[in-house]
Amino acid sequence: MEKTRFDLDPKRMPDRWYNIAADLPKPPPPPLHPVTNEPLHPDDLRTLFADSLIEQELTMDRYVAIPGQVMDMYGMYRPSPLFRARRLEKALQTPARIYYKYEGVSPPGSHKTNTAIAQAYYNAQAGVKRLTTETGAGQWGCALSFACQLFDIECRVYMVRVSFQQKPYRKTMMETWGAKASPSPGLDTEVGRQALALDPDTPGSLGIAIAEAVEDAAAREDSKYALGSVLNHVLLHQTIIGEEALLQMELADDYPDVVIGCFGGGSNYAGLAFPFIRENIRNNKGTRCVAVEPAACPSLTCGNYEYDYGDTAKLTPLLKMFTLGYQFMPPGIHAGGLRYHGAAPLASFVHSLGLMEAKALPQNAVFAGAVMFTRNEGILPAPESAHAIQAAIDEALDAREKNEERVILFNLSGHGFFDLGAYQAYLAGELEDYFHK
Repeated sequence: MEKTRFDLDPKRMPDRWYNIAADLPKPPPPPLHPVTNEPLHPDDLRTLFADSLIEQELTMDRYVAIPGQVMDMYGMYRPSPLFRARRLEKALQTPARIYYKYEGVSPPGSHKTNTAIAQAYYNAQAGVKRLTTETGAGQWGCALSFACQLFDIECRVYMVRVSFQQKPYRKTMMETWGAKASPSPGLDTEVGRQALALDPDTPGSLGIAIAEAVEDAAAREDSKYALGSVLNHVLLHQTIIGEEALLQMELADDYPDVVIGCFGGGSNYAGLAFPFIRENIRNNKGTRCVAVEPAACPSLTCGNYEYDYGDTAKLTPLLKMFTLGYQFMPPGIHAGGLRYHGAAPLASFVHSLGLMEAKALPQNAVFAGAVMFTRNEGILPAPESAHAIQAAIDEALDAREKNEERVILFNLSGHGFFDLGAYQAYLAGELEDYFHK
């Protein structure tokens, strides 16, 4: 019987994260101080981040060793499996070979755990007692709640209001791990009170939730802030995905022609794609790397590449990124983790250099791909991950039309067990497509 699952021996699990900045033709544009517009100094970040994370944010080293305690905790769910989607291939009648890396095996059910454990570890080492954060659809909030419980750190989560309402059991999951979670905007912060005064019915946004979490952390000496995507150190921690995938593709005796990941802030995409882009740069491989974003919030395909704030209150540093504008309010699509106005600065820079591609897909097409995948492969994907699935299906159909072999690898970044309301709406024909104007 032909193999469909490729499990890496835990003894071969990568023990270092990869920093793509070391292999780019020039240094990425630096973050700027939001008041002076001067390049950021490490001291400017100490209010929000532990020193070890600041060092990782600014490093140009190619590799960063993963601490032993983090490796031990990764061992609860890593290495994550690589599957070949043979039943999906058959259903599509394609000559393409489709593989997917499944990150839904972590205890909270998504790739976010990779950086949550790392960030909680470094904050615990620094003596931090409390972390604040935002979350979109809730995957990151759940992951950080889990990680903080492991390290006995208090966790405060501001969850974007529309997702808080769509996915009520995410709050339950966070609180089961001991965190406090509330809808954003809310009345606990000045940022939240101002947003509600402007629009009492606002769906909220990641930009607002980030501002609330930053305001909270900055106001207390016992607190630091943790971010689930966008920043360099977050993308760094996620590269464990791609490093494992490279070894697993060796086990499959195959190599991808195209690598695909959904894209909101950029962490799960970069986590899979950056090690393959390194192979393109350093070893002359020819893999296409494709980021897939929602048509309702298409920062890479419709945004401007410029310095912008990461939050609505202009509390964060200015970041050079593809952005729709820090005040952009995306519609309430079910892929709440992709409702961010900007894109990770490092991924944006890679995109500006022509080292990766981007495409945008509407909500109904994405759910069509998710349902087809589930009916053939059995796993119910998160709406965010479904963007990568539909793009992989598009690639497979293109290969069929051209009658060519093509090896496709995508990141299935999390399960969709808390997204059944979205699936119910899709199956009832009640989902609305939104397009950025």
